[in-house]
Amino acid sequence: MTTPAAETSRPRRRASEPQQPRRKRRVLKWTLISLAALVVAGAGTGYWIYSDLDGNIKHVDIDKAIGDDRPAKLPTSGQNILILGSDSRAGANGKLVADPDVSGARSDTAMVMHIPEGRTRAVAVSIPRDTLVTRPECTRSDGSTVASAKRVMFNSIYSQVGPACVVKTVEQMSGVRMDHYVEIDFAGFKDLVDAIGGVTVTVDQDIHDRNSGLNITKGTHKLDGTQSLQFVRTRHGIGDGSDLGRIGLQQQFMLALLSEIKKQDLLGSPTKTYKIADTLTAALTTDSGLGSLTKLAEFGRSLNGVDPSSMETIMLPVAYDKIDPNRVVPVQPQDSGLWKALRNDTTIPAWAKKSPATGGGS
Repeated sequence: MTTPAAETSRPRRRASEPQQPRRKRRVLKWTLISLAALVVAGAGTGYWIYSDLDGNIKHVDIDKAIGDDRPAKLPTSGQNILILGSDSRAGANGKLVADPDVSGARSDTAMVMHIPEGRTRAVAVSIPRDTLVTRPECTRSDGSTVASAKRVMFNSIYSQVGPACVVKTVEQMSGVRMDHYVEIDFAGFKDLVDAIGGVTVTVDQDIHDRNSGLNITKGTHKLDGTQSLQFVRTRHGIGDGSDLGRIGLQQQFMLALLSEIKKQDLLGSPTKTYKIADTLTAALTTDSGLGSLTKLAEFGRSLNGVDPSSMETIMLPVAYDKIDPNRVVPVQPQDSGLWKALRNDTTIPAWAKKSPATGGGS
């Protein structure tokens, strides 16, 4: 910020000099003054806003819940984040579901976000919710122990044991340490989309799904919150009607959402910024390492170099289970090759992305 002395000693602008650079300096100056005023008003509005947003964020002590039985951290500065979309069909979420046969709480969306060293790109690995896995021994939030079990459907772990057990399951099946955990409630997800004014997606076919309620035609659409929730829940209107088709829509929507948030003029609209931040933080549950507004903002700033349009999205390589064709299982050697690349923070080989259940790769 310029001092009064500096103002008086600065040479006067000549008539021929352009005004734009000085105008930009003036805007920057008053922006910094405004930000400083918020800091100074720590006992007033600025503090109230911070406290309000900070109090929205729920967090889980993953380290305490899992203990020391975890894979080693990456050998680089890369990061792995487990992102869950929790779909509790009760309360506000219950009003958003069109399928009367679906109830309870589950993690309907699960992605391992790998951010390599340098943090200029990212890879999102989706785990199909119908994947049969071995659930390790876990501890519930009340302290009770749940024994290990084989051939457990992945998305049932959240409702049976809780988020810490989901993290532990992913770490055990992959050998990849999760540095952070982020969960977004689907009802809050709907409000977030509405807060940013909608998200634009393009589909290459008509989609009509009675279960999710989505009805859109081939082409480009700007979806509101309700339509977005229908979009990421849709599976009966595309592909073979399985969860594998839904994953493609979820990945497509995630990239569109991130791109929309990144291009929003948040600094130009403080009211809109607060609305978005309030909606987002209220919908979040994180690990303790991200469990405050300060920590979350600091982590977000560290990812500024990641361009959503260049993010790679792939699905865990799976094949249909031979005993129960309604379920899928990780397939070798692709499964091992994928996780090994993430463990070593190296490029995922093309062969490790091929999924027999879908007939292709990413």
